[in-house]
Amino acid sequence: MPAKLSTRPTLRRCALTGGVGLALLGAGLPAVVSASSETDLSRFYRQEVAWSKCDGVEMPEDLQCGKVTVPLDYSRPRAGTLELALARYRATGKSRGSVLLNFGGPGGAGVSELAAGGKDFMSLTNGYDVVSFDPRGVGRSSPVTCGDASDEVAATTDEVIGVDPEAVLKQLRKAADTCARHSGPVLAHIGTVNASRDLDVMRQAVGDKKLNYLGFSYGSRLGAVYAAQFPKKVGRMVLDGVDTLTEPLTEQGVAGAAGQQTALEDFVDWCVKDIACPFGTDARTAREEVVRLVESLDQDPVPTDFGEDFTGQDLVGAIGQALYSRELWPSLERALASLVEDGDTGPLLWFSGGGSGVRAGAGPALHADDGTDGGLVDQEDVPLDNLPAALMAINCADDPDRPSARRITRELGRLRAAYEQASPVFGRYRLTEVLTCYGRPKGTDFIREEVRDVRTPKMLLVGTRGDPATPYRWTVETAERLGDSAVVLDNKGDGHTGYASSKCVHRKIDTFLLYGSLPPDGSSCGPEDDDR
Repeated sequence: MPAKLSTRPTLRRCALTGGVGLALLGAGLPAVVSASSETDLSRFYRQEVAWSKCDGVEMPEDLQCGKVTVPLDYSRPRAGTLELALARYRATGKSRGSVLLNFGGPGGAGVSELAAGGKDFMSLTNGYDVVSFDPRGVGRSSPVTCGDASDEVAATTDEVIGVDPEAVLKQLRKAADTCARHSGPVLAHIGTVNASRDLDVMRQAVGDKKLNYLGFSYGSRLGAVYAAQFPKKVGRMVLDGVDTLTEPLTEQGVAGAAGQQTALEDFVDWCVKDIACPFGTDARTAREEVVRLVESLDQDPVPTDFGEDFTGQDLVGAIGQALYSRELWPSLERALASLVEDGDTGPLLWFSGGGSGVRAGAGPALHADDGTDGGLVDQEDVPLDNLPAALMAINCADDPDRPSARRITRELGRLRAAYEQASPVFGRYRLTEVLTCYGRPKGTDFIREEVRDVRTPKMLLVGTRGDPATPYRWTVETAERLGDSAVVLDNKGDGHTGYASSKCVHRKIDTFLLYGSLPPDGSSCGPEDDDR
């Protein structure tokens, strides 16, 4: 899931965050080509972005939009092209270039997020043009979609704990084929290795010799891959809510379930202090009530105004969305009260984006030579399942592990126990996601094997102790893996990522990006710092 920099929920049915978000449906193996490839990419590096006013009634007046063209396949740059959507706020003072933002996901559309949450970054316009983008396969940039397969994937949530895993795996393979059919050629070339190469084309197109970058959650994975591929092009780089570069999807899923369970218990502890809490005033009883509510809705779903029943797993997804920011807790409390007291699912659907139909498309047709047939789509034509579909595709493309059906069947009982122990609420939801890369081509091993000991200028890594999505230990592990270039800032707070939730973190990131001044490695921000 994209880092929750604003409190408005992005439309998604099953989106989760970064490495913890895990893979849903798969994509083809991305072409891994080193930055030193002799393939002629000069025409892509000669571009300049032509900025103009953004179209759309909800676009801020001072936001400008543009695009860059990148090869579909970096190993065969004449085999087709893609256009990637960009947006920027101009620097208000003397500009030292651009800082590029990635809001996470994977699958988060940067243009719409910058339009909605740009106020959080206005301090950076004191020295930079603030730029974000829709990565390949995301938003307006050749969006992937699974069409009707989204319902097939959701249905496996109800079956994965059952007694017929072979039937579930068969259904997942069928759903993956449907995703490939709807998404078009970009699906086989999606993933962070190619997105990093796109990022370097963007760097050149906005006129920067070095990449200045702020990446949240999954965006930290993208930044780390860029540092490994283009170490001499790294400028000032910040990774906030640091993703894992090494853990298998199964381990990521357990970590995610445990993190969300801890966040849920913190929410319940807060809720029971309020007389309006729908689960009473005793925290232990309230936690048991949440489990019973999920089980009850899985057995007897509630009809909605959108034609789809609201299940216990839909509730789990909605709660998971709300737990990414403490600012959303009062709204979550009211939404749960509406469900428990009135049977009204509407407020919870606000979090999950449920009930939305999915536009299925055949995907863009791509041609050779200088055609730009992988052109931008109109915002209103972006499939409503694009975020979860892109999350599925990118995470699977980034992961080299593909256990066989026999192995999955043999280990399912052990996995089920581990996930349920990590979280009686989120375990089932997360286990389903881990399985849904089954049957897809193996992803790249570049991230796991090559992203290490980068020789770049110092970069700032921010880890939040109470992060329900990217546990703090991932920040420490990734810093050790990246080597001496990594400087860690310990945010002793709650929520996913620190920039929007901690004034202290915000100040330290801005100070580094604007002035190059890094905090000492291992220094910290705490709640007390935000009172100053």
